[in-house]
Amino acid sequence: MSLTDFAIKHAHATARTQRLWDGGGLYLEITPAGSKLWRLKYRYDRKEKRLSFGHYPEVSLKDAREKRDAARKLLANDVDPSAHRKAARAARLERAANTFEDVARDWFGRMMADKAKSHKDKVIARLENDLFPWLGKRPIADITAPEILACLRRIEERGARDTAHRAMQNCAAVFRYAVIIGKTQNNPAAHLRGALPPARPGHFAAVTEPEKIGPLLRKMHDVNATFPVRCALRLAPYLFCRPAELRMMRWDEVHLDAAEWRYVVGKTQAPHLVPLATQAVAILRELQAVTGRWDYVFPGRHDKKQPMSGNTVNVALRRAGISTRDEQTGHGFRAMARTILHERLGIPPEVIEHQLAHRVPDPLGTAYNRTRFLEDRRKMMQEWADYLDKLREN
Repeated sequence: MSLTDFAIKHAHATARTQRLWDGGGLYLEITPAGSKLWRLKYRYDRKEKRLSFGHYPEVSLKDAREKRDAARKLLANDVDPSAHRKAARAARLERAANTFEDVARDWFGRMMADKAKSHKDKVIARLENDLFPWLGKRPIADITAPEILACLRRIEERGARDTAHRAMQNCAAVFRYAVIIGKTQNNPAAHLRGALPPARPGHFAAVTEPEKIGPLLRKMHDVNATFPVRCALRLAPYLFCRPAELRMMRWDEVHLDAAEWRYVVGKTQAPHLVPLATQAVAILRELQAVTGRWDYVFPGRHDKKQPMSGNTVNVALRRAGISTRDEQTGHGFRAMARTILHERLGIPPEVIEHQLAHRVPDPLGTAYNRTRFLEDRRKMMQEWADYLDKLREN
């Protein structure tokens, strides 16, 4: 006879353990202490086994019957319900152990090891500030595309559209890595292509009209800043290197007698050579008397063993009254030089691209040699410095 809720509620403990049967192997076990536990008796591979379904009333009669029916379906398919439960629990624990943050940090440690410090700092900051607070503790195998999109929307809503796109790229890379190492079966970030509006063009503002460069340089020349910062601001247009490379410049890389700056490009880890115009050499000789005792040409304001802050040049530009959003950024000097050197001074594009430390296609392969077009580049750098001086003094 099947059990009823009335019968279960009014069943009292006795000196011996009782079993109230419901059917299909399901019974309620009542201990002398009064505990009521659901169990299923079944046979698998000719062995009698027991499976627990939890305590009454937390597990109701209806719930226990549903669990029994599910277990008997497994038996009908030649699956041991007890073994199935253990496997499911192990999988659940494994998913819980493989959180998005765990896998992302593993990916970061392995895949970002040879990247430039400035790039690594930006990537880990995006993960820690924009993704981990919402996705970090979630099992990576359980995360869905809408959950990722919600994080990206938060970034977008604060006006950082470019950061949102980069966060999506980082997220997709983490999931690709997770698929490869067997932590998940799919990459939900791959479904988000087109979900964000395009990043605003012209991310690095740059002046590329000669008639506007003179006033810009005069503002920069008159800026109220410390001497090293003023030197950095004066060197930036002469050298048109990446801002991170300028601030990380070391005295042991600078060869003033040879008028050369030799360093390894952080973005590509390729060796690079910058010929120094006489104006750049003069600035560096003057600066050497101030910062030459430290490793970095532009040491930090508070910690001289570290380089100056990555935002120093842009802050100095804004202090000079120059909008880094609409007018000129530290990175924008590269676009300025690339445009005017070719269009106004007639320098061949391949010479400019080599000086910009870009990979240049070559009939014999991809050329990336620090001495490529070196004499042409020496002449170009001096001609460019003279041209800037004429614009500033006009």
